[in-house]
Amino acid sequence: MYQALYRKWRPKTFDDVVSQPHITTTLKNQIVGNKTAHAYLFTGSRGTGKTTCARIFAKAVNCEDPRDGMPCLECRICRAADNGSLPDLIEIDAASNASVNDMRELREGVMFTPEMCRYKIYIIDEVHMLSTEAFNALLKTMEEPPPHVKFILATTEIHKVPATIISRCQHFDFNRIKTEDIVARLTYIAGQEGFVLHEDAAELIARLSDGGMRDALSLLDQCVAFSEEIDLETVSSASGIAGRDYLFDILDRIAEKDAAGALRVINKLYSMSKDLKVLAGELLEQMRNVMITSTIDNGRDLITCLPEEFARLDSIAGKMTLSEILGCINVLQECSDRFARSTSKRIELEMCMIRLCSGSYGKSAAVVQTQGSDSTVLLNRIAQLENAVKNASYTAAGASQNAAGGQSGPAQQAVKKPPAPPDPDFKKIDPKDIVPMANWEDMLRQISEKDPSISGFMKRSKAFKGGNTLFIVVDNDFFFSKFKELNATEVIKEVYELNFGPSDPPLRIVAKSAKNVSPEDKDNPINQLLEKAKKMEMDVVIKKK
Repeated sequence: MYQALYRKWRPKTFDDVVSQPHITTTLKNQIVGNKTAHAYLFTGSRGTGKTTCARIFAKAVNCEDPRDGMPCLECRICRAADNGSLPDLIEIDAASNASVNDMRELREGVMFTPEMCRYKIYIIDEVHMLSTEAFNALLKTMEEPPPHVKFILATTEIHKVPATIISRCQHFDFNRIKTEDIVARLTYIAGQEGFVLHEDAAELIARLSDGGMRDALSLLDQCVAFSEEIDLETVSSASGIAGRDYLFDILDRIAEKDAAGALRVINKLYSMSKDLKVLAGELLEQMRNVMITSTIDNGRDLITCLPEEFARLDSIAGKMTLSEILGCINVLQECSDRFARSTSKRIELEMCMIRLCSGSYGKSAAVVQTQGSDSTVLLNRIAQLENAVKNASYTAAGASQNAAGGQSGPAQQAVKKPPAPPDPDFKKIDPKDIVPMANWEDMLRQISEKDPSISGFMKRSKAFKGGNTLFIVVDNDFFFSKFKELNATEVIKEVYELNFGPSDPPLRIVAKSAKNVSPEDKDNPINQLLEKAKKMEMDVVIKKK
């Protein structure tokens, strides 16, 4: 009978366990020194080796011929444990044995001595599923068990386990398995099984498994069913990530603020019976990839997608600011949270698309869903006041008129916003004398090599030189506000001197944000600089032609 790869290749000794040396070394040393505890708590995400280590520990403490704290795999105890016939190894699934009566039966069973082994081992998987009464029934037995009994509790949700239980156990936290460790293990298993696994395919499987070896082996099993030579195309087909153009179509519509286009794609997927909750989760994952692409140069190792999808992520990231991306992530998370309470997932997702395409990122679910005339009037009034403060359209005189019983509400007297004072950075330099930096893209690449955290926020920036001043125009408010804090000036100066030599007088670096500058304000020096950069880029294109 065929046996699934994750069962066939389940580790049998501590040395086979991947990415958990801090745990396996401790357990081996305890067994060698005969200093094992009466209760252990193993926590961590799925597929990281919790139950596997519990079984290996159970074999090792009872093995008739242990070797450096590990089971020999040859004695009758080890063989019985491996084939599931060891009577003194009791595994309990807390999800289906969660009642207080189940724990009372366990409490009665621990009083009997082991049949074959030195210790009777109880492994309680997903222990967080036990009821409060069941935990209480287990509590006293775990605190003072008979000397021939040991407990190993395993859970993926440690926050649901009572503190009284945690305090009675030695707690081991299992890490997510490293991508390179999963790749090495998959490659080894593929060689033993006799099928070809390409390295890039193994890496994609490892990323899709999200740090879980069991998930990785299950996906490898699916791939083998497609072909015995496993490449990227095989993995994408087996995992279901092939043909995901609809995700990037929706993200493109969001970036372009095309609500009608986004709704049409949603409607098409709905008519094809696509699970809209799953779709929202996929959109959230890809928007996270857009965020990584927008902020980190060469951050592909942090992204899970097909190689041909990187270009589309770059394109989408280029159309959005970081604040817009973060706003989209927030709205998508709120939408996913509301799906459980929504009577129509389609309407919920369509509302989400409209918010994303209209740029309404700051509204919470409570505000969107507020009903009733009083609340609506209040919200409208708040919105009017916020706009008034933002646009500086209300004057002190207007406020005095209201206090005296004059006109109130949106029709209050407004005055034209006064022109902004001249920018002091441009006082000594005429914008006409400032020229674009022709090799700025090359300098950005050099900056990225020295400090990726800076260059990530300088994407799509423009640089200009006037006298001894280097003007950098960005569309990222975060970078603009944190310019000095990020130590960007020193890094940029260093790269500038590598290209042009020391500046005399010393180079002065000024960062400007174009995010809140109106394109219609032709007299604004920042717009004048950006227009220069645009003309220079057009000239380059014409020369190439």
